[in-house]
Amino acid sequence: MTLIDWIFLCLAIASGGVALLMAIKAQKATLESSQAQAKAEADTKSQREKLLEEAKAEAQRLRKTGEQEAEALRKESELKVKEQALQARQEAEKVLAERQVNLEKQEQRLQSKETGLQSKEEGLDKKLHQVEQKTKDLETLTEKRKSELEKLEAQQAEARQLVEAQAKRLEEVAGLTREDAKKELIGQLEYSAKMDAAKLVRRIDEEAQEEAAKKARWTIGAAIQRVASDVVAEQAVSSVQLPSDDLKGRIIGREGRNIRALEKATGCDLIVDDTPESIVVSSFDPIRREVARQAILKLLADGRIHPARIEEVVEKVKVDMDQHLKEIGEAACIELGFPDVHPKLHKLVGRLNYRTSYGQNVLEHTKEVARIAEYMAGEMGADARLCRRAGLFHDIGKAIDREVEGTHIEIGMQLMQRYGEKDEVIHAMSCHHGDFEPRTVEAMLITAADALSAARPGARREMLETYVKRLEKLEEIAGSYKGVQKSYAMQAGREIRILVDAGSVNDDQAYWIAKDVSRRIESEMQYPGQIKVTVMRELRAVEIAR
Repeated sequence: MTLIDWIFLCLAIASGGVALLMAIKAQKATLESSQAQAKAEADTKSQREKLLEEAKAEAQRLRKTGEQEAEALRKESELKVKEQALQARQEAEKVLAERQVNLEKQEQRLQSKETGLQSKEEGLDKKLHQVEQKTKDLETLTEKRKSELEKLEAQQAEARQLVEAQAKRLEEVAGLTREDAKKELIGQLEYSAKMDAAKLVRRIDEEAQEEAAKKARWTIGAAIQRVASDVVAEQAVSSVQLPSDDLKGRIIGREGRNIRALEKATGCDLIVDDTPESIVVSSFDPIRREVARQAILKLLADGRIHPARIEEVVEKVKVDMDQHLKEIGEAACIELGFPDVHPKLHKLVGRLNYRTSYGQNVLEHTKEVARIAEYMAGEMGADARLCRRAGLFHDIGKAIDREVEGTHIEIGMQLMQRYGEKDEVIHAMSCHHGDFEPRTVEAMLITAADALSAARPGARREMLETYVKRLEKLEEIAGSYKGVQKSYAMQAGREIRILVDAGSVNDDQAYWIAKDVSRRIESEMQYPGQIKVTVMRELRAVEIAR
């Protein structure tokens, strides 16, 4: 029998069993129902018999129905089994065909891999042969290098012997040991390196000077910003004493109109605080500050304080101040013996009375410079009158330096030329800060007198002890360097001049000494302003003709 016949046989047996099982279940259900009926209808036997007959008839009917259904199910299952068998056969044939195709592909792939492996084996054989050849060449080259290295070591040993012999011979010829020669060589190298460093520093310094002006302005601005509060508190305010605190309210006025009118008319700030019986006038211009102070005093004395009266009083005080400045300047000029000074210069000289420099009154400073220069000129046989006149006008530019651009020397020269002063006087007063090279003795005397007046202990709020210590410290720092013959602290310690021996110090070393001294001064000393370090090297050749 074939596989299909067996499958049909199994399906037939299975369908018959299903029908029989269904029949058995039906019979069981019938018996159970009949037993229940028998128990329920035990009272009537006739009825039970009737029901039994009906049950038998129903059982026969059910059996027939079950047989028919089982036959129908058997036929339907036979059809399904045939369809499933056909579908399974088709799927098996399809899977078999796919496996056949895969097997053919794998066989082709294996054949290609075998071919590639054969080619790789041939390439590896070639490379192995090349490596063996290179190994042989390397061994040959190594043997050659070993022999060359042995020859080189022998030559180096011979060279060391020659060097030792040459060194001994040099020691005998030079009369120096190896250590002495090494020290001398190190000294020469150190000297050469130091000179090269000095040249490099000089070059860098020259390049840096191009940008120094901008950095200097920034540095000065930062310094002014830091210390301005202390200076301003002393130099930019004036105090006005009041008879009573009740007058503060009158000065302020209704809704502050009086104080605003005062500030607008004078150009100063008025500070009314809790200080008893006092008002502070603040301004950088000392003349405006003085005008405001006198105007307040006059208003308090008059008693009428309102905006119109304030403007009137301020204008009158300004006229009086101009006349007062002119009188102060005229008195100073007559005091020094110059009644022929131009009237416009009288007012400028008077303005110096309200100008300070480092805490020193500029008008008193100019008088002192004039007297010192006159005395020195008289001792030296120079023109004393010229020195006195130039000393009086040497700081005249400071009278309007807040209003006109330029240094006070440039402004002063322009003023002197405008008002008909002589060229000798203008030249003498223009050289006192080294901006111009002095051509006359009088010009040098004005420079010296200005330095002496500023250097006078107490003139610029500096104690004598501190002043002397700074001069001694400057000369001590300068004298600690090799080759320095003399050192002189000048201009109240604002300059130090160092004389060096031309035979032991060259130009580069002189520059190095100046640089080093300035650095030590910056790190070891405290001083106002700046200190100029000048190193002078002079070679004098002297020979006697016989």
